[in-house]
Amino acid sequence: MAGMDEFVDRLNPEMSVVTAAAGGERAGCLVGFASQCSLRPVRFVVWLSELNHTFRVARNADVLAVHLLGREQRALAELFGGRTGARTDKFQDVRLREAYGGALVLEEAAAWFVGRIVTCAGGGDHIGFVLDPVEWGGHGARDTPLLRMSDAVTIHPGHPVD
Repeated sequence: MAGMDEFVDRLNPEMSVVTAAAGGERAGCLVGFASQCSLRPVRFVVWLSELNHTFRVARNADVLAVHLLGREQRALAELFGGRTGARTDKFQDVRLREAYGGALVLEEAAAWFVGRIVTCAGGGDHIGFVLDPVEWGGHGARDTPLLRMSDAVTIHPGHPVD
């Protein structure tokens, strides 16, 4: 795959924190695979690892919340990317509120939206959750630099990647 590395290594997408709540459980993780996937209607897809605790909660949820973090919010990214929710309550010391459909919104996020899960699609070792945005907000200025993959590359995953 050395050839593909030349392409992938040039990418530097925004990182997101995805939160899910279902069946009395709550979960959240740092996500590097996410994108708008439709113009009309607007749709967004987030890809969750099947090994991730957040995936196990999300597959039983009706909605997910997707959050963009500012570059200065590395500690929040480390919390959601460097620990597993199977052993840690990541929400214990985080300001959050309940939004549409019981979604968990991180109040410190630069921007966020809640989306109804429209469908799921396989894509290798991740499952894509296609979302229909139903509520959104944020408090960060539009020119605030967002946390990108290059900012998070040193965060060691809270669960094995394979």
